[in-house]
Formats: sequence, structure tokens, C-alpha cells
Amino acid sequence: MRSTRTRPRDLPAVALIVAGLLAPAGISAGLSVVGRTGTGAAVPAAPTSGPAGAECRTSVLGSHVVAYCHNPYPSTDRVQLHTECRRWWDVDADAAPVDVGPGRTVRIDDRCWKEVGSVWVTHRVLDDA
Repeated sequence: MRSTRTRPRDLPAVALIVAGLLAPAGISAGLSVVGRTGTGAAVPAAPTSGPAGAECRTSVLGSHVVAYCHNPYPSTDRVQLHTECRRWWDVDADAAPVDVGPGRTVRIDDRCWKEVGSVWVTHRVLDDA
């Protein structure tokens, strides 16, 4: 039977592989120990909110941009149209924020002097409280 010798240059690679395999076990074991040795207070669960936010569709025709946003949910969504113009000298624009109430549809428009580079809509769901 032939003996296998460990080559010294292979030891760092083997050590890294073993450490990588053992690290997740040590992390999960450490978390469970912290949970058991604490004061017994449970970590509060993250709030589960239902679906919210308006659905927006944008269209670009030449230098004009139009966005229609419809909100089918019971919470109000504040939407804002952002237009980035393609030319460096053309001023990018951010339309004024508009509140879209439940069951409402709003139209937001903007334009560039020349070509439109990109368009997007940002959302911020407002609390009813």
C-alpha cells in the first residue's frame, strides 16, 4: 500500500476549504446561543403589509413624456416622474410629486428640449394613520 504525503503548499488551500465549510455552522451556532442566553424577549416580527403602490405606464413621443399611474389599493401613493434628457446641455426634470388616492388614475407629463434619455417613476406609499 502506498502512503500519501501532504504537500506543504496544499495546506493553506485545505485550511481555507475547511474554514469555509465550518464558518456557517459556527455562525448559526453562535446565533442560537445568543438567543438562548438573552433575556427571553422574542425578536418582533417585521410588519407584514399588504400590496400597495400605483402601477405606472410611461410613454415617450419625441421630446414629450407622459406617465399614467393607477392605484388599485386602499392606501395613497405619492408618485413622481423623473426625466433624464439625452443631451448634456438639456436640463433633466423632476415633476412635482402627485398623490394617487385609492382607485384613482393621474396623468403626469414632462419634456426635454431635444431627445429623452430615460424616464422613471418613484413611489412613496403614505400611511393612512
